[in-house]
Amino acid sequence: MKQFLKYVLATVVGIIIVSVLFTFLTITTLIGMAGMQSANTVVNDNSVLVIKMEGSLSERSEDNPLSMILGNSLAEEQSLANILKAIDQAKENDKIKGIYIEAGSFTGAAPAMLQEIRNALTDFKKTNKFIVSYGDIYTQGTYYLSTVADSVIINPQGMIDWHGMALQTMYYKDLLDKVGVKMQVFKVGTYKSAVEPFLLNDMSEANREQLDVLAQEIWSGMVAEVSKSRNISVEKLNLLADSCMAFAMPTDYKKTKLVDKLAYSDEVPQIICNMMEGVDSPDDYHTVTANDLASITNNKPKGTSGNIIAVYYAYGDIVQEASTGFGGLSGEHEIVGKDVIKDLKELADNDDVKAVVLRVNSGGGSAYASEQIWHQIMNIKKKKPVIVSMGGYAASGGYYISCAADWIVAEPTTLTGSIGIFGMFPEASELMNKKLGLHVATVKTNEHADLGLSMARPFNESESALIQRYINSGYELFTKRCADGRKMKQADIKAIAEGRVWTGMHAKQIGLVDQLGNLKDAIAVAEKKAKVKEYSVMEYPSNSSILENLMKEVSGNSYADAQMKAALGEYQEMFGQLKNINRKTGIQASLPYYLRFNL
Repeated sequence: MKQFLKYVLATVVGIIIVSVLFTFLTITTLIGMAGMQSANTVVNDNSVLVIKMEGSLSERSEDNPLSMILGNSLAEEQSLANILKAIDQAKENDKIKGIYIEAGSFTGAAPAMLQEIRNALTDFKKTNKFIVSYGDIYTQGTYYLSTVADSVIINPQGMIDWHGMALQTMYYKDLLDKVGVKMQVFKVGTYKSAVEPFLLNDMSEANREQLDVLAQEIWSGMVAEVSKSRNISVEKLNLLADSCMAFAMPTDYKKTKLVDKLAYSDEVPQIICNMMEGVDSPDDYHTVTANDLASITNNKPKGTSGNIIAVYYAYGDIVQEASTGFGGLSGEHEIVGKDVIKDLKELADNDDVKAVVLRVNSGGGSAYASEQIWHQIMNIKKKKPVIVSMGGYAASGGYYISCAADWIVAEPTTLTGSIGIFGMFPEASELMNKKLGLHVATVKTNEHADLGLSMARPFNESESALIQRYINSGYELFTKRCADGRKMKQADIKAIAEGRVWTGMHAKQIGLVDQLGNLKDAIAVAEKKAKVKEYSVMEYPSNSSILENLMKEVSGNSYADAQMKAALGEYQEMFGQLKNINRKTGIQASLPYYLRFNL
């Protein structure tokens, strides 16, 4: 027995030692990989920037340590910020002769995000450098981007999914009815449709009206840009969309001028050679990725002037506390109120920061967290200018935190506005009493002592009146914040509020934004308002270190989330909405649910 215990003890100690060594080696490897990534990228003569349009597109991306170790690219995430920086670097670097777009499928890309990339590519062409695009399959979104290219190439057996614009959402009412749950809804705003999926099985007329306008405006803009690039009339492009070009023969793409050439992927390197002076063989030119080229900007130290224009990224759902565990099948970034407030206070107190550009890409969320962030932005304005750059979305709570800025810049297709507020509370008496056989008994000292204590009964008339009054008060506050920030009358804000969503182009016409443009335009405004000529652009919050990300992977299951996100593809957002229904209860300033764009 003594000998047996000795062997068991030795085995346990051995396992512990091996585990410690493995952990040490893993961390050392990750540090080494991080070091290699942080090293300056070397750009050789006769280089081509390669932009792969595939995977999910987000504002910023962080290293996924487990994916790096396992070599897993299923959940590859593309960073809009890095793509834009890379294009900007390629424009200025004489060693880079052109851009090669490898078209595929972006998921999670809002129209304004695609528009921002396309505008950057259009600006790049002013240098007279070339752009070549190739794809086996072009989704509508990646085709829209690729039409900027001097040569659009498709595989002889490839496909272009050119079909028009549609917006789609999912409704849950019948599902909730089946399980015996009802949503008690309180809202202000004819167009505040975030609650519709829980009450209806189809769109209300008001919501259908606003979504039809959005679809028409976004599609018209896309078609106009493609028409100009490809020299195809708008009328013909719409006829082609009506015929659903995904089912056309590849030769028809060339006949209709949607593409310039049919070629296999192994022929593309020589086509690129033919567009480069003094390069005869694919072996004679070099390639550099968007992430590597962007690292030149990311790793650039602060300039000698000491002046900083801070770009603060606020993207994702607005929440007061961060998600834990399987943080959301959606796998999306969050604007965590208490963290953002702390970061913004530090920027306000930093004398080197001369202006703050708040980059917003959010459909909103917690009304309380939005108010706290708004308050902190007002504090910054006492010391330095605040400029907002709107990305794919800046709606509801996203607009709430934007309206206080000194100047607002939006893309023409940014979804913004949605000035409204709602409260949603589940009531599960049928589920509990009839289906599960659960019953609740209550003793209370005051009339409303048990308000919200459980889902076992619906609100009574008195309680409903209290909550609706609170919602009305929140709407009054929201519209006043917007009126004060935009220097408009509150009545005028209410006339364009009602929870209605506008495109950035329309929002400028009605006074909700000041200028149409991108992040660079917002930085230029910040420079003028801060009255600085020499400055460095610094990004906040700083990206988590690779070790911090590793701890998130282990404690938060984000690697599993990423794999689920990759498996569900474009549907992951819808499932994420279902999973997070419980987090959507309470008082919300949120975009009308999840809109699925068929880009």
